[in-house]
Amino acid sequence: MQEEDIKEAIEDAGFEAEILADPVTAGTKTTLVGQFTVGGMTCAACVNSVEGILKDLPGVKRAVVALATSLGEVEYDPNIINKDDIITAIEDAGFEGSLVQSNQQDKLLLRVDGVLNELDAQVLEGILTRLNGVRQFRVDSLSGELDVVFDPEVVNSRTLVDDIEGEGYGKFKLRVMSPYERLTSKDTGEASKMFRRFICSLSLAIPLFCIQVICPYIAALNNVLVWRCGPFMMSDWFKWGLVSIIQFVIGKRFYVAAWRALRNGSTNMDVLVALGTSASYFYSVGALLYGAVTGFWSPTYFDASAMLITFVLLGKYLESLAKGKTSDAMKKLVQLTPATAVLLIEGKGEKFVGERELDALLIQPGDSLKVVPGGKIPADGVVVWGSSYVNESMVTGESVPVSKEVGSPVIGGTINTHGALHIKATKVGSDAVLSQIISLVETAQMSKAPIQQFADYVASIFVPVVVTLSLITLVGW
Repeated sequence: MQEEDIKEAIEDAGFEAEILADPVTAGTKTTLVGQFTVGGMTCAACVNSVEGILKDLPGVKRAVVALATSLGEVEYDPNIINKDDIITAIEDAGFEGSLVQSNQQDKLLLRVDGVLNELDAQVLEGILTRLNGVRQFRVDSLSGELDVVFDPEVVNSRTLVDDIEGEGYGKFKLRVMSPYERLTSKDTGEASKMFRRFICSLSLAIPLFCIQVICPYIAALNNVLVWRCGPFMMSDWFKWGLVSIIQFVIGKRFYVAAWRALRNGSTNMDVLVALGTSASYFYSVGALLYGAVTGFWSPTYFDASAMLITFVLLGKYLESLAKGKTSDAMKKLVQLTPATAVLLIEGKGEKFVGERELDALLIQPGDSLKVVPGGKIPADGVVVWGSSYVNESMVTGESVPVSKEVGSPVIGGTINTHGALHIKATKVGSDAVLSQIISLVETAQMSKAPIQQFADYVASIFVPVVVTLSLITLVGW
């Protein structure tokens, strides 16, 4: 049955019908979809700022940014703009940007087993420079990771890995990384950094609180704190010193983020934190200096600045933990597929003459693969030899194994429970069922409900309104 026949049947039933372009394939020849990390976002106002910058770029058809995952999805015309231009635009806005993956499937993340020193890194750079089809590369000797951007029309991912290992004469053993591995480790590192900042701020805020609230009721300590040391009392020197460290060393990130937002013509919560804590700090400093000159001592509010920064850092730490759990959930979905697969090497007459273990991410359409009893299906494909039962509960939710024989389709990530199977891979990468499930989850995370869109709008005007009201209050006061 053709599309026209279906259209006529609908019209014969008394309804209007129109043949539309397939939403999955429409525009794929002229546009690409890339996923980018956007580091440094702290609130909904940052999301609005990044989305606005990306949407204003020539050639960008669609841009969606998610704060929870620090990811952005951009649909763009490669004839007008490329991935590097998008990353440059993100970085020029003051955020950290990098490509995670794209439907062009032209980027490979590799990790070198063992220790990688500077000399090894130079050898790898030389190898990558000589290989055909390699467009860009980055070798990180500290983490032992390689980022390789290649031309998929010249070389495929498996050939590229084989060439690198071959040129290195077996010295380098490479493992293909999933993009979500790096995201998870990055989120973990961000959480650790925020925790250290919070602990440092708390360790200084607690003594400050004690000096302000508890020590005046302890005679021995209070006698020390009220000693005069120059124009100020010892308590003033202690409070000034402790808060200065919290304000300008630990709280430096708020000033950087606030300047970044203002430079892009937007305001966010970092602007409010920087303004509020700075007002408290500099008023207190001014009150001390005014008292030293005139002898009229006004109360200081050093503790307000320190406590605000400490509690905001606690919130940032909890937020980074939530982000880590989100990316960790995506990583667990990716881990449903096996890390390796057994590739059957074909000889003459379509007979298999050997086997080879390789990374599952290097499987190509048309590869013949062997699946042993109890093993996971490494890719979507069709059974070409053998019979067995496969547990497909991962996809269908049905716990009863499904019978598979020659010609039966199988899904990557499902478990072979009985006999050995030979399958021919048909769909890999973003075309596989599991990859499409992950894509749906990512789309759901990036989509915004109407209430979220309203919240983003409120966030965009909240800070300007608060600052305006504060200025009016200051002038009136």
